[in-house]
Amino acid sequence: MASGDDDITEEWSDDEVEMTAADVQQKIEEAWLNEKFAPDLLESKSELVDCMLEQIQQMESNISRCKKGDFRISVHKMEIDRIRYILNSYLRIRLGKIEKYFHNILKKEAARKDDEPSRLSLEEFAFAKEFAENTENHFKSVALRHMPPNLQALEQDKRAPKPNLDAYVFLRANQKQEQVLIEPELEDDQNAEVIDLEEGAQYIMRYQPIASLVTDAAVSLI
Repeated sequence: MASGDDDITEEWSDDEVEMTAADVQQKIEEAWLNEKFAPDLLESKSELVDCMLEQIQQMESNISRCKKGDFRISVHKMEIDRIRYILNSYLRIRLGKIEKYFHNILKKEAARKDDEPSRLSLEEFAFAKEFAENTENHFKSVALRHMPPNLQALEQDKRAPKPNLDAYVFLRANQKQEQVLIEPELEDDQNAEVIDLEEGAQYIMRYQPIASLVTDAAVSLI
């Protein structure tokens, strides 16, 4: 049977690292929870999803070679179902955010520098563009064409929904973080509030100040 002792080589931040199947599974579960609780769309982990799908195929292949009646078959099938649920939920959450915040997401993508990682996979980017075009065409055909010419312009920057980055989230510190600025907009103010995050401790605070720590895996949302 496939186990956590299987080695998987995965591209990660331009470096090749050795990850076991258990490592990949842990990372995709962390990505799922972060995506679930973050108000904003996070960086795509499509390479982890692909890696986990390959692992599922290997597990299913190993199951097919087991003798009928082997008790391990049902155990591993339940584990495969659990992993599939996490992957499906992760992808559905991301698509839901893309559909809701497509204008904001595509605007950020257009302004992204070449050395900055994209938050969208290639498939998600194509979906976001097509969804935006279809939404605009539908809105024009159903509503705008019936309005006076001076009211037919779409002001999406003003009307399009945006993620609430000031929403409060629960988090766990994966490593000690000192002098975390709670109010970034007060960075030049001597009275700006800062806090030290202790490794393993749990906190509740606004998402925006710790968004970069989520990206760097310094904290995990729970």
